[in-house]
Amino acid sequence: MSVQNVFSIFALLFIISGCSDDAQVNYYDKSLKTQKLKCISYTPESNNTLDIELTKLYKFDSSCPNRLSLSYKSGIVCHSPYNVARKVNSNFPSAYITLEVRTGFKLRYSYYKDLTGKATISDLKDAFNRLKEDIL
Repeated sequence: MSVQNVFSIFALLFIISGCSDDAQVNYYDKSLKTQKLKCISYTPESNNTLDIELTKLYKFDSSCPNRLSLSYKSGIVCHSPYNVARKVNSNFPSAYITLEVRTGFKLRYSYYKDLTGKATISDLKDAFNRLKEDIL
């Protein structure tokens, strides 16, 4: 194999890895992989921009037992000395966004993603589009 071919393979791997979605998705109810939900409800917990925007992304059914919750936080600081190298040499996460679906108290599905800045409408749309693709 020539040097040029090896370089091309490494370049391709670098490009592919840079475009991956590093969200953590968990199916706590494995049946959701084959049986999609027929409905989902959502009640905003605040008048924050992301909570209001989420209500525009889907026709939620307030009588549906499958409840969606949204949580996000920014300005998270890690003081652990074990992460010094990661904080200096990379975009260390300082925020997150989470979507969870529950039926009663039973957690059925979750989406979690670390962010390097405050959660945006784009982050919310990415998260909700993934959720729709996976379980709706």
